[in-house]
Order: sequence, then structure tokens, then C-alpha cells
Amino acid sequence: MSMKSVRLFASATLLMVALPLTVQAFQPLVTDDTGTQGAGGNQVELSVNLDRVRVDGETERVRTVPFVFTRGLSDTFDVFAGFSHSRIKPDSSSATVNGNANPTVGAKWRFYESESTGSTLAIKPELILPISRPREDSGLGSGRLSGNLTFILSQEVPFGAVHVNVGVGKERYRDTQTNPNATIRRASIAPVWDVSDQWKLAADLGVESSRAAGATTRSRFAELGAIYSPDKDVDLAFGVIRSSDNATPKSVTHTLTAGVTWRFM
Repeated sequence: MSMKSVRLFASATLLMVALPLTVQAFQPLVTDDTGTQGAGGNQVELSVNLDRVRVDGETERVRTVPFVFTRGLSDTFDVFAGFSHSRIKPDSSSATVNGNANPTVGAKWRFYESESTGSTLAIKPELILPISRPREDSGLGSGRLSGNLTFILSQEVPFGAVHVNVGVGKERYRDTQTNPNATIRRASIAPVWDVSDQWKLAADLGVESSRAAGATTRSRFAELGAIYSPDKDVDLAFGVIRSSDNATPKSVTHTLTAGVTWRFM
């Protein structure tokens, strides 16, 4: 497998794992929840993700630093914008790549909530803005407008909450001969345990199907995470993620993530 192919896989891994981390209400999970900031509320999220991608005996290390700002326009409707910087380091003689990945903009609308059952539903559309052709060729992201649409269920349970996501997406590239456009389908579930007023522990499991050029690749991920809240406005998050696919050759990615969330009016 060529190093360029490894880089393209790393880019796809970032789109699947790193970008969702930037837009959710509950770092460090990949699975989103239905939480919003409330009218006039603001939220800033900053994290560092360290990926180790192993494909056919070659290893690529990717460091991504995502940042996102979220603004509550009403009690149930948020808008957000995010960007990230990536550093891709192959283990061959190829040069290390540095640059900004795809910016994102989107919204989240919680359109249903029931106090009696503890159930809430939300929908989250997201646009993934294009990057330049040289940055696409370097594996930093996609060069044409892409997007995701996610349906979210959050359910209160005796130990905390369970969050479920079902989504579809489209990844579009300028160089479709090397990296054809893909249709993505995702599903994930994340139980979150309220250990104390300050600590939460979480598991996160998900699957993804990517269909491109008539072929389908399936991948899955599992994460263990912890959230520490020294006060009501600040969260510190830590997570370990393992993802793999059924491609030939198979790729396996291990991710360490750490982040901080700050909420303010």
C-alpha cells in the first residue's frame, strides 16, 4: 500500500473520529447528545487528538487540534463553527504534513423532550467546508463541500444517560480518481455513568459503512472515556479510542484524546 493511500485513510479517520469530537456537547465521546447551550449561552471546546494508524506494516501518526465555538440561539437551538489543525507524520522517508483540515459549520435542534420519560430527540445538520487541492493531496481532508446529518436520542436512566446516534453523510473530493466520493452511514451508542457530582465515566461503540466507487468498507470503533467537572461551567475530558475496518489490507487506528470545555454567557 502506498504512503499516499495511508494518508488518505488517515484523512478519512479524522473525518470519522476527530471532527465529531469538535461538535458534540459532551467531550470526549464520538456519539453526540441532545444537550444545547440555551438562549444566549456560549461554549468553547478545545482538544488534542493523537492517532496511530497502522496499515499493511506502515504506521502513520496524526496529531489533530480541533476548536469549536457554539452559540445558543434559543433554549433548544444551537449553531456552531469549528476548525482543526493537523500534523501527519509517516514512518517512511515522506515529509511530515502540517496544515488546517476542513472547517465545519452546523446546527443542533432539540425538537422533542418528555420530562415523564426522560427522553429527548434532536437533529444535527453539518457542513464540512472544502480545503485547497494541495491540502487534499496531502491527506488533510476533502476538497469539495461535504456534509453530515445526524439524528440523536438521549435517554435518562438510573445510572445516568444513554445516547444513540444514527447518521448519514457525504464525502466529496476534487481528485475522485484517487479518492472517489463516498456515501457514509453511521450508528453509535454511548452509556454515561454519573459516578459523582464531578465525575462521569462513559463507553462509546459505533459502526460505519462507507460506499465509494461501487465498493463498501465497514469500520467500527470502541471508546472508554472520563469527564471531570471542577465546576458547572468547565469539563476536562479524556478518552481512548480503537477503530478498525474490513478493507484489504486492514487498517487499525488507536487514538488518545484530551480536551477542555468552557461554557459562559
